[in-house]
Amino acid sequence: MANNERKNDNNDKRSSSIVKMTTGGSADRFWNPRMWDGVTVSAWLKILNAGRWRIAPTRFPMFCVISGLSVFNSCLAGWQKLTRGKKIRNAELVGSPIFIVGHWRSGTTLLHEYMMRDDRFACSDTYDCFAPAHLLVSGPLFRPWVKYLMPKKRPMDNMAVGLDRPQEDEFAICALGAPSPYREIAFPNNGRIDADYLTLRNLSAADRSRWLDALEYFLKELTVGRGKRIILKSPPHTARVRAILERFPNAKFVHISRDPFALFPSTVNLWKKLAATHGLQSPKGGAALEEKVLSDFEAMYDAFFEDVKQIPQGNFCEISYDELVAEPVATLERIYAELDVDGFDGRREAFEEFASTQKKYQKNKFELAPEIKETITRRWKAYFDRYYPAK
Repeated sequence: MANNERKNDNNDKRSSSIVKMTTGGSADRFWNPRMWDGVTVSAWLKILNAGRWRIAPTRFPMFCVISGLSVFNSCLAGWQKLTRGKKIRNAELVGSPIFIVGHWRSGTTLLHEYMMRDDRFACSDTYDCFAPAHLLVSGPLFRPWVKYLMPKKRPMDNMAVGLDRPQEDEFAICALGAPSPYREIAFPNNGRIDADYLTLRNLSAADRSRWLDALEYFLKELTVGRGKRIILKSPPHTARVRAILERFPNAKFVHISRDPFALFPSTVNLWKKLAATHGLQSPKGGAALEEKVLSDFEAMYDAFFEDVKQIPQGNFCEISYDELVAEPVATLERIYAELDVDGFDGRREAFEEFASTQKKYQKNKFELAPEIKETITRRWKAYFDRYYPAK
């Protein structure tokens, strides 16, 4: 996106719900990596079939580049299976994984960044998530070069990005060819894609097991590559606690909440920017996008509020975005205590050092119309009642 287009977007008044937006983020450059660049041929065909091949003419260059890369990726994936397949299959996770959950734009990335200052843990980084089919064999070769193609910020805000920065494992699941609502990023004008895979609830036991197999495979890859306990961050997992516990019964969860009036416009902006950067269509947005945000939130927290009761005692902690920003080190200390993770004092200095770098961070700013505030308050009432009863 050109600089003048970004300035126009910062005061976007096309939506009556969001009357003013001031957002950060990087300008899109044609050489920037796309989230589909690491897919294999089979995974790419599944994504294209899910979107019924409705590719905008302006996105054909992107389609052609990714299609070519998919052949190369399939070769690398075959090499990884041949040389590392048995080791991945036999890998034992180092402790139960820790899942950071919460709605999109609630501060999950910030919390992930903080917790990765503890070098006893590992995460899925951007390279892992964009090239999950062959990360073990290709990473040493391509990481030193691909990093120069990366933007310095995410497209939707001022958070720093990099190949070695924590990233959502949902991107990896999608790139491995497993069904995911993130396929909608490629085809934002098609309507809902893989909507049942947000909660995994309306699936057959076999389909749910196959999806969990993909997640476990990715965790085993990370275990082979890192040899450490893994902390994952992916907002869709908020709606999948029950399914995750089926496969990882001792998993630990940290949930982060944030003011819904901040979540709604920021999530609308998120999907717009991701579709504009990674989509095979020019996103239309509008009322359909806003309804997606509203309904996904409802589905996510209907599932979460029911499933959270199944988490064993000592494996769950809740924080808010406001307390993480105001008192990050104290908040992390509470997380470690409630999850019974030892060694906090030995990492305190690393947390404090990272906290000092966040003091000048500039958040996105939004102004909502009164009508959408009323809708949010009504439709997200259960969330308000639990986390923001005074609003």
